[in-house]
Formats: sequence, C-alpha cells, structure tokens
Amino acid sequence: MEDRQIIALYWDRNEDAIAETHRKYGPWCKGIAFRILELQEEAEECVSDTYLQAWNNIPPQRPGAFRAWLGRITRNLALTRYRRFHAEKRGGGQTALALEELGDCVSGGNPVEAEEDRRAIAEAINRFLGSLPELQRNVFLRRYWHMASVADIAKAYGMSQSQTASMLHRCRKKLRAALEKEGIGL
Repeated sequence: MEDRQIIALYWDRNEDAIAETHRKYGPWCKGIAFRILELQEEAEECVSDTYLQAWNNIPPQRPGAFRAWLGRITRNLALTRYRRFHAEKRGGGQTALALEELGDCVSGGNPVEAEEDRRAIAEAINRFLGSLPELQRNVFLRRYWHMASVADIAKAYGMSQSQTASMLHRCRKKLRAALEKEGIGL
C-alpha cells in the first residue's frame, strides 16, 4: 500500500492504518529501535509506541515523507528509553559509543540554552551534512542517526573497519570545525 493511502487511513481514523504501517515499516522501525536499545522486547515496545504516536498525530499532521517521519519518532522514543535505562551507568553498546564519539562535537550544556539553540544547531548540522560527499554523509548518518556499528557500516560499503572509523573521525573533526565557524558553542 502506498504511503498516501496509509496516511488517508489515519485521517479516516481507520485502525487498518496501524496494521498497514506495521506491515510496511515494522521491521525497519524495529531495526532502528533495536540498534539503540539492544533488547528485542524494548525495541518491540518502542515500535508500538511509534504507532501510537502516529495515531495521535495524524491528523492534524500529514507527513510528507512518512518513512522518515516514522523513523524519527522511533529513534527519538528509543533514545528516550535508552537514556532512562542508562541514567546511572553508561552501557557498552553502539548507542553509548556513538553518543560518546559525538560528545566532542556537541556538548549538552544548559538545558534552557540548549533548547533555544536547538534549531540553530540542527540547521548547522544539516548544512554540514549537505556539504559532505554522498558516501561520507551516508556513513555518518548510519553511525550517528541509525546507530549502526562500525563493522556493519564497513560491510555495507565494502570498506575496512579502520577505513570506516577514520572516515567517521574526519567527519567529526569537520563537524566540530563547521560548528565552531558558525559560532555554535561546544
């Protein structure tokens, strides 16, 4: 079923919308959640919460890129769960590693200031990503958006793990420099 048809089911408040969303995007959303949470049960719960958020937000929203919209919801829910589970100790999975790697580029800072600067930071990061060659951008997004392991990324692009790690390191350095150039405090 096409995305526009699934969205129309949500607008009509037809419960088949959730079944069709699950059929088309369930495995993809679960993969995002699992790479972050590393627990099947938690990933499944996160995907269920994604469907609930979709149900509650359509209408009034009408997402243009339904797959990306669902992925963003799933990722945000999974990261929230991850932070809650690891509030007192740092875990050893890919999420902790990826967040630690990015910690040198973007720090937490004051929550009030961070909220005020969130949009500016997002725009700066989007400009940075747009300036990267396609391969570097894809590798960066797989690591820091989808939380894929270096080994999985290397395999997907036919590179060695050391090449992949080096590319990610160079991208983080470029990101840090780009953010500093735009006056975004680190």
